[in-house]
Amino acid sequence: MSNAIDQTRRMLSLVTYLKERPGAEVAEVARAFGISERELINDLNVLPMCGTSFRGGDLLDIDTDGDRIWWHNVDDVAQPLRLAADEATALLVAARAVAGLPGLRERDRQALTRAVAKIEDAAGESAAGSARVGVTFEAEGQVFADIDRALSEGRLIWLRYYSHGRGGMTEREVDPIRLVSEGHTYLEGWCRVSEDRRLFRLDRVAEIKVLDEPADPPRLEPRDLSAGLVSPAADDPEVVVEVGPGGRWVAEYYTHDSAEELPDGGLRITLRSADPAGLRPLALRLGRDGRIVAPAELAEQARAAAEAALRGYQEGQA
Repeated sequence: MSNAIDQTRRMLSLVTYLKERPGAEVAEVARAFGISERELINDLNVLPMCGTSFRGGDLLDIDTDGDRIWWHNVDDVAQPLRLAADEATALLVAARAVAGLPGLRERDRQALTRAVAKIEDAAGESAAGSARVGVTFEAEGQVFADIDRALSEGRLIWLRYYSHGRGGMTEREVDPIRLVSEGHTYLEGWCRVSEDRRLFRLDRVAEIKVLDEPADPPRLEPRDLSAGLVSPAADDPEVVVEVGPGGRWVAEYYTHDSAEELPDGGLRITLRSADPAGLRPLALRLGRDGRIVAPAELAEQARAAAEAALRGYQEGQA
């Protein structure tokens, strides 16, 4: 699977590619970039969050109907980028933080360091404040480093891990198999408690120890991750989401049982989730383009979360 650096490179090329090919077919673009249509849809979901201003200026108005890709404001964002002082500071702080992440390939770290130097030179005095601000990813970064060491040394791992499915902290002994990334970074390993292969999100690891005992995972065929990291179980709770035309991407992004066409061009999507509450951010992201219909309790939670977010925004504006 591609990492964040690979995805960033691909999306930069994708912007140029789409600019020159209005209405490009999804299947054609996926073939051109050597990725699955699902990976391409994931990229297209990120691009509308990008633009020429960190303060919410001209964002890329790119969408897809599932067959073709449309970029509606090519001319609006074609002007050369000019960084304001706060934008230069934010970019430099973020770049330095990413350059310090464990697991980053050395050539990518060097390239990022060179880019930081160029931005500092271009920003001049406006970049001076960025040197006094730092961001660290101490917790997840240390977990990553310990798992990476356990993998290289072939050693067993002990975890204190928050499990959404069990609703609390659990302790596990895990034979590590590999690290994988899709949105979040996960450890794939053989859980000796469950006696099965499991995925553990690194940001949910509260404590980790690399044990002296050698790891001994069963000989397993590598999982096919082309359909995503998480495959819902048949007995997971059922969730129904209705989306308008602008939310049809949900059917591409989420594994689902069915997607029925609606008269307005939208979809009624039925899916399963071991943690239905984890879909509340989806409802917030959809906004007017969709809503959770069932279960009723989850629909009410999503509505309450949206109202709370709106109040917070209004208070912030005031």
